[in-house]
Amino acid sequence: MNKSSTTPAARSAPGTVVPLEVLLVDDEETIRVTLGDDLAAAGHRVTSVGDGNEALKLVEARVFDVIVSDIRMPGIEGTELLARAKQLRQATEVILMTGFGTIESAVAALRAGAYHYVVKPFLNEDIVAHVARIAQMRALADDNARLRERAEREGFGSVIGRSRVMQEVICTVRTVARSDASVLIEGESGTGKEVIARAIHDASGRAAGPFVPLSCASLPESLIEAELFGHEAGSFTDARKQRRGRFELAQGGSLFLDDIDDMKIEVQVKLLRAIETRKIERVGSERLVDVDIRLICATKKELRQMVEAGEFRQDLFFRLNVVTLKLPRLQDRSEDVPLLFEHFLRAHGGGRPYEVKPEVMEELIRYPWPGNVRELRHAVERAIALAGEGRFLKREHLIPPADEFRSGARLSSRVPTLKEMVEDAEKEHIKQVLKLTRGHRAQAAKTLGISRKNLWEKLRDYGMEDV
Repeated sequence: MNKSSTTPAARSAPGTVVPLEVLLVDDEETIRVTLGDDLAAAGHRVTSVGDGNEALKLVEARVFDVIVSDIRMPGIEGTELLARAKQLRQATEVILMTGFGTIESAVAALRAGAYHYVVKPFLNEDIVAHVARIAQMRALADDNARLRERAEREGFGSVIGRSRVMQEVICTVRTVARSDASVLIEGESGTGKEVIARAIHDASGRAAGPFVPLSCASLPESLIEAELFGHEAGSFTDARKQRRGRFELAQGGSLFLDDIDDMKIEVQVKLLRAIETRKIERVGSERLVDVDIRLICATKKELRQMVEAGEFRQDLFFRLNVVTLKLPRLQDRSEDVPLLFEHFLRAHGGGRPYEVKPEVMEELIRYPWPGNVRELRHAVERAIALAGEGRFLKREHLIPPADEFRSGARLSSRVPTLKEMVEDAEKEHIKQVLKLTRGHRAQAAKTLGISRKNLWEKLRDYGMEDV
C-alpha cells in the first residue's frame, strides 16, 4: 500500500524554516508510515511511495527538495534514482537508506552526490534532523540570494555590503562619484580600498577613460618618481627609451595611488606640484605635459597623525583630503560576511554549488578576520582548492585553528588544540586496531567497543576510508 500525504505549511514566524517538499521511497510500509508521519510533524510536505519506478515518475513530474530513499526496492534502485534526480535538478538532496551497509557502498553513494547515507535500523529523529539541516541550509541560501539581490540593487558596482556602515559608505560613493573632487580612502589593509576607488571611477563621468592604479609601497624610492611622471630615454641607467608615467597613462580617467602613506617626503613635493598645476615633467625632461586626471588616494594610516609627526606634508594632506571615505574593518560589519562569502563562492567556485553548514557560517560571522575582506577571499579560495570532490567547505580550511592575532603572547609555532590532540590519538588507535585485526571492520569495531556504524562514521570523518 502506497501512502501519499501532504501537510499544510508550518506556521510562519520570524526564523521559521520554510517546509520542504520531501519524497519518501521505501517498500517497507512501516517506514513509510512512521517516518512519513514524523517528517510531516516537523512541518514538511511528504509524499510516500514504495516503488522505485513510481518514485522516478514523480521526480520527473514534480520538484522535490529532498528525497529519502531505500537503496534496494522494487523497480529501479535508490542509487539509480539518485543519479536521475541529480540530472534533473542538482539542488535536490538525497538521503539513502539501506539494510546492507558497507563502507564501500556508502563512499560510492556520497561520491555520486548523496547528502547522507543511513544504515538500517535507524532512529526516525536522525532522518528528521538531517532534513532539518537541509532546510536550514536552503533557508540560508535563499537568504543570501535575497541579500545578493538587495546588494545589487542598493550596492554600488562591485561594492558589497548591507550593513548600516557600508550603506553609508555606498551613499557617499554615489554622491562623490558625480564630481571630480579628489578622494582620500582610509582603511586597514584588506578592507577593499581599491574596490571603492574603482567603483567611484566606474560611476563618474570619466568611466570611459582609464583607471590606473599604483601602489606606493611596492616600488623603491628611486623608481616611484619615474613611475608617476615617466622618463626620457637615457635619463638614468636602463632608461633605454621614453616611457610615459602613470599620470599620462591616466589621461582622461582616474589615477589611484594606494598606500600614499608610504610615499617619501621628496616625492610628495613633486606630487603636490603636479596636483596644483595639472602639469607633470618627465624625469630627464624640461618640457611640461598637461594632464587631465581625477586623483583617488588610499591610506592604511591616519595621515593627520603623520602630518603632526612630520612624516607627511600638511599642504599635500589638505589637497588630498577634499572628500574622505573611512572603510570599516570586516569585524565591524560582520553581518556582511554571508553576502561576501556567497560573492567569493561565485567568483572562485567555477560554477560548482559549494556550501557551508549553518554552524560553520555562524563561526565565520564570529571570527574577527584580522586580514579583513582580503583574508575572507583567500580563505574561500583555499577551502575550494582543498574541497576535492566534496560539496561542503570545511571549517578547518576556512578559519585558522589557532588565532595568532588575538592579544597575548605570540607563539613561535602553532600549538595543537586539545580537540586536535584527542582526534590524533583516536585516529592512531583506530589504525593500530585495524592493523591488529588485519582490516576486519566488524572485529575492529568490537575491539574498540563501538558499533560498525560508529566506526564507519569515524573513518569517513577522519578521511581513513582506505585504511
